[in-house]
Amino acid sequence: MSEQEKRVVGDNDVVSLEYTLTVDGEVVDSSEGHGPIEYIQGQGHIIPGLEKEVYGMAVGESKEVVVSPAEGYGEENPEAFVEVPKSEFPPEIPLEVGTPLQLRDQQGQVFDATIAEVKENTVLLNFNHPLAGKTLTFQIKVVGVRAATEEELAHGHVHHH
Repeated sequence: MSEQEKRVVGDNDVVSLEYTLTVDGEVVDSSEGHGPIEYIQGQGHIIPGLEKEVYGMAVGESKEVVVSPAEGYGEENPEAFVEVPKSEFPPEIPLEVGTPLQLRDQQGQVFDATIAEVKENTVLLNFNHPLAGKTLTFQIKVVGVRAATEEELAHGHVHHH
């Protein structure tokens, strides 16, 4: 047994994590085909409910983690719905429920929204995260653990060499 194999995940470790995220029985995100994500444990780079479950896992270990909305993307905020006149939409945007949009405010900040409802003269936009209010089921596997370098900790993210 080498040191690497015995290592379990703790704060300030760089973790390589394979994952599949299922919501309401449907796969919505997966590392499959992209390779594992790498992040620094304990820095809040991934949602809290998932991060706390990775502590103490060893390389090669996998498990299923169910994350409540409170520890995931939050509950849906009823105030994050905005009604907009249909006339403000360019003709090429399909006015259909579920259509994702990117909107810019006067300051140039970009916001993601989805169409929640199409009414006679207006469109109701939902600015909540698409996974707000959802229970998230992750299938995860730790495929690598190493100590973060001082530079990575100073910069707050993983460096690829």
